[in-house]
Amino acid sequence: MFMESEMLTKTRMLSANLCFVVLLGGCLMISHPALGDMTEPPEAAIHTHIDTVHGVERRDDYFWLRHRGEKEVLDYLTAENKYTEEVTAHTKNLQDSLYKEIRGRIKEADLSVPVKDGDYYYYSKTEEGQQYNIYCRKYQSLDAPEVILLDLNQIAETVKYLDLGTFEVSPNQNLLAYSLDTTGGEQYTLYVKDLVTGQMLPDKIENTNGASWAGDSKTLFYVTQDEARRPYKLWRHPLGEDVAKDKMIYHEKDDAYFLSIDLTRSKEYLLLELGSKMTSEIWYLKADNPSGEFKVFHPRQQGLEYSIDHRKGKFYITTNDNALNFKVCEVDESNPSKDNWIDLIPHRIEVKIDGINCFENYMAVYLRENGLTKIMIYEYDTRRQHYISFDEPTYTVYGTDNVDYHSQVLRFSYMSLITPKAVYDYNMATEERTLLKQREVLGGYDPELYQSERIFATAEDGTKIPISLVYRKGLKRDGSNPMYLYGYGSYGYSMDPYFSSSRLSLLDRGFVYALAHIRGGGEMGRQWYDDGKLLHKRNTFTDFIDCADFLVKEKYTTHDKIAISGGSAGGMLIGAVVNMRPDLCAVAVADVPFVDVMNTMLDPTIPLTVTEYEEWGNPNIKEYYDYMMSYSPYDNVTAQEYPAMLITAGLNDPRVKYWEPAKWTAKLRKLKTGNNALILKTNMGAGHGGASGRFDYLKDLAFEYAFILDQLGLNKGR
Repeated sequence: MFMESEMLTKTRMLSANLCFVVLLGGCLMISHPALGDMTEPPEAAIHTHIDTVHGVERRDDYFWLRHRGEKEVLDYLTAENKYTEEVTAHTKNLQDSLYKEIRGRIKEADLSVPVKDGDYYYYSKTEEGQQYNIYCRKYQSLDAPEVILLDLNQIAETVKYLDLGTFEVSPNQNLLAYSLDTTGGEQYTLYVKDLVTGQMLPDKIENTNGASWAGDSKTLFYVTQDEARRPYKLWRHPLGEDVAKDKMIYHEKDDAYFLSIDLTRSKEYLLLELGSKMTSEIWYLKADNPSGEFKVFHPRQQGLEYSIDHRKGKFYITTNDNALNFKVCEVDESNPSKDNWIDLIPHRIEVKIDGINCFENYMAVYLRENGLTKIMIYEYDTRRQHYISFDEPTYTVYGTDNVDYHSQVLRFSYMSLITPKAVYDYNMATEERTLLKQREVLGGYDPELYQSERIFATAEDGTKIPISLVYRKGLKRDGSNPMYLYGYGSYGYSMDPYFSSSRLSLLDRGFVYALAHIRGGGEMGRQWYDDGKLLHKRNTFTDFIDCADFLVKEKYTTHDKIAISGGSAGGMLIGAVVNMRPDLCAVAVADVPFVDVMNTMLDPTIPLTVTEYEEWGNPNIKEYYDYMMSYSPYDNVTAQEYPAMLITAGLNDPRVKYWEPAKWTAKLRKLKTGNNALILKTNMGAGHGGASGRFDYLKDLAFEYAFILDQLGLNKGR
């Protein structure tokens, strides 16, 4: 129930007798007075924008919300936030309780596992009550005095948002290059600190997106972005010289390609990496020759993807050349022409190779088989291969912090839906593993109280869709359980099962947590991705629907007890699903959702648009336009009863502009029937990832959980 006694009486933002209509340039423009506080939902003014695509007139009533600089737009977003605060005020006690509960499981003062690089041990730490990491190192011994390299908490005192981008120590370990974003707009400023004196150098570079040291520890290579926030130029900066005189090394003019700079694990080569969604091109340069010229490894060839690493005079290539799920090749560094590539680890249709780490004597190969992540160790001299074994039915494993190229020890992280993140060292010669650290969950967490499983739903075309589940033991499959069902299904990104101490707040209230591994992701190999993109994109949405229906059929839950959730492209999933099957769930959460598909993809000035033609299709081609129009969430809102919905946005978001969720909310509010809640929560000082502080993020999560619990009738004030 609403806490009406604590609210002031508000008036509607729109009054018909104060509106007037102007016809301007073929567009119907409606003006209205400034928005004020209200208990009724705010109504967005209708300023109809008209354009023509493929000979068909398109009308957009809320196109005006793109004009961020207009007072009317900011007033509207502020009004939506005020409305959200008021209609959720009765959940404030529950929000506070959840926040304390979630935060109480976190060990606030903690250390990462130290990583040895040369004579130094590097690690990060968090302190009680502090929002951000502190980066440190010790010389030669872990018993040596601690030296703080960078304390983000001190910087955060003067800004509302903070994100660390680059963090690169020079090869001689005397300098630190780091970059910061203070708006959420993903535009980073690069700084250089002298780690010997502790002083900041005058070198400061704006609008960067990645950087790497040359071998001389005197030269930085860095990337800058164009107006659409696309990383597109590589520059060389000699320390101490005027940034304005830096030499541009490469300019990527094709809007479909992003540029990045990296270093091989051997630290012998700098790699200028260029990539679209389907094609790769890499240029390489000896790291100890920063004034030299980069050479192309293999020129871009449409549809050919590859990445490279280096070891003992050879390059190792992970590629899809005649290999749908990728293979590993090797070639001599003196003549790396593609004609000389030799298959080392051949293609297998049942196993996808996600990547490799080259060590001096071993190679760690990261694989995906039947939807599960695996690690294979390859010994160069003997050509022997072996797998690292894991026992749980659903889990996630990945390499981490392997900076020592000469080591025979692989460091990896492991977690599952019930096992907190653990860091291991694995001796690739003796096959022995050592647990270095497992994340501590305060409050007496007992994994034996929970159960995870992996089941398969059957899609409408007969495809088996994996679902990862976790819940408290003793669960009765009688349809009485609430469920949180999450999905993504885009870009070939795999949503692997991970541990979340925050999630325990749902599990301990009887929830089943389900992760649907739908097509469009990469869980089941490259074909899984291909079958959920371009003209097959609707598979992503129908897979998710089929997973929900299957979970109901198997009596894990019922439709009126399901909360569905997804973010970014996963927000598009949520938008498409509630249009197609509004009865699928009781609650839907769409975080920074990509929902205004057609308007965004028809505007090449918006970040990511052109490069994503290979993901969604180019709407300037009618076949793709028609197909995208068939599922675009914003374009398919109709007069029907939608579930209760929480939609979030970030005013500074460069990936999904704030106006997409804002426009979608306005259109839903105009057309939807019924009385189910619809709220928009815009973070006015953040971007795509929401709040940057670790505790501020938990407040956002507690708000979401409280909304779900309340809408499912589970708000018991605790």
